Amino acid sequence: METLWLFMAFFVVALLYASAGFGGGSSYLAVLALAGLPAGIIRPIALICNLVVTGGGSYAFARAGVTPWRRALPLVAASMPAAFLGGRQALPREQYLLLLGGLLLLAGILMVFRPAPRDTARAGGAAAGAVAVGIGGVVGFVSGVLGIGGGIFLSPILFLTRWAHARAIAATTSLFIVLNSAAGLAGQFSVGIDLDLSLTAVLVLAVLVGGWLGTRLTLERFPPHVIQKVAAALILLVGLRLVWTNWPT
Repeated sequence: METLWLFMAFFVVALLYASAGFGGGSSYLAVLALAGLPAGIIRPIALICNLVVTGGGSYAFARAGVTPWRRALPLVAASMPAAFLGGRQALPREQYLLLLGGLLLLAGILMVFRPAPRDTARAGGAAAGAVAVGIGGVVGFVSGVLGIGGGIFLSPILFLTRWAHARAIAATTSLFIVLNSAAGLAGQFSVGIDLDLSLTAVLVLAVLVGGWLGTRLTLERFPPHVIQKVAAALILLVGLRLVWTNWPT
C-alpha cells in the first residue's frame, strides 16, 4: 500500500513539475521524508528521478528548438563541478529538511513577485557571461548539498532578470537540472550511499510517465503565465510543508 501511494505521489509531482521545466526533486524529498525513509536513501532517489524527468524533458525541448544553448551552457559549465562538491556534503536530517524548506519559500516568494518574462531574451556579453558563471556555481553547490537539481532556485533568478521567455527558461531549467542531478549523484556515490533498488525502479517508472505528460503540456497546451503560476505554487507549498514539519520545538 505504501509503495502504491508513493507511486501515485511521484507521478503527480513529475507531471506538475515537468510542466514548469522542473524535475520535482524537492517534492520527492518531501514525500520520501513524510514516508519515514532513512535520510541516506532519500537524496539519491530524488536525484535519479530528477534525471529521468528532466532528461526526457530536455530532449523534447531541444527537439522543439526551445533551448537557448549559447546562454545556457555557461550556467551549466559552472554549476556541475560545484554540484559534485555539494553532493559530497551531508547535513543532519532535520537541519537538512529545514534548510531546504526555507530556501524553497524564498524561491517561491521571489517567483510570485517577479516581473513578467519578455518574449525575447536580453543580449549577452562578457559581463552577462560572468554573472551566469557565478549564479551557476552558487546554485550548483547549494543544490548538490540538498540533493536536488537546482532548477527551483535557478528559475526565479532567470524570471526576475527577464533572462528569456517562459518556455526558454523552462528548457534551460530542465537542462540545468539533469546535468546537476548527475553531478550531485556522482558526488554522493564518491562518498558512499545506500540505494533501495526495487523502490527506486517503481518510482522511476512513475516519474517517467508523469514527466513525459508534463513536458507535452508545456510544449503544446500551457501558455507562459500558467507555467509561471504552477511553478510558484508548487515551490511555496513544498517549502511551507517542510518548514512546518521540521521546525524545532
